[in-house]
Amino acid sequence: MAVFVALGAFLMTLAGGWTAQRVTDRRHLVLGLAGGLMLGVVGLDLLPEALSAAGEEVFGVPAALLLFVAGFLLAHLVERLLAARQAAHGGEEHDGRAPEVGLTAAAAMVGHSAMDGVAIGAAFQVGGGMGLAVALAVIAHDFADGFNTYTITSLYGNARRKALTMLFADAAAPVIGAASTLFLTIPERVLGCYLGLFGGVLLYLAAAEILPEAHHEHPARSTLLCTIAGAGFIWLVVGLAGSG
Repeated sequence: MAVFVALGAFLMTLAGGWTAQRVTDRRHLVLGLAGGLMLGVVGLDLLPEALSAAGEEVFGVPAALLLFVAGFLLAHLVERLLAARQAAHGGEEHDGRAPEVGLTAAAAMVGHSAMDGVAIGAAFQVGGGMGLAVALAVIAHDFADGFNTYTITSLYGNARRKALTMLFADAAAPVIGAASTLFLTIPERVLGCYLGLFGGVLLYLAAAEILPEAHHEHPARSTLLCTIAGAGFIWLVVGLAGSG
């Protein structure tokens, strides 16, 4: 049942990527929306879950927040190292960005989608009602995952073929994650630490890359409205999931 429900996440992820692909003539609006979606996912979904699952403190600070900061710094470090490596070897860059950074970020999105599938499977182990509630929340925000995966991969100058490959990998990941729960379970504390780290990575991508690029050539009010709409959409999804 969990695997069957995860197929809905598969289709919703593809729908998000297809939408991002079809509106490339409004690239600044796409990036503005993607930044808002990522901000909403981090602040309204990932961090609250991380603090709840890994609430213990390390030297007066919740472990989830320490890992959140570590994820932000890790993303910055990886980007700088890859960019320096590209420059040293004379590799191609896209507006000063190394394509490998986009692929690495997309791979992190795929890993997160796999964890979404694990969450669906674990919830169905608790009960059918719980499983359906979690599945609906995952399916709803997987549209944003697919949208962001395609956008991030393309933003860093990767070919359309690579962006589509990462999109399909992201779509398949929840199904694989749900199937894996037939054989294993992930401790809640480990899951909370992972969510904190991944949240830091996403925030870096949104704040340091996506949003500045969105306003670079088109600092329009419509771009800002798209960012607000993206964050608002995640708030709606989280609210509906909580009320369910």
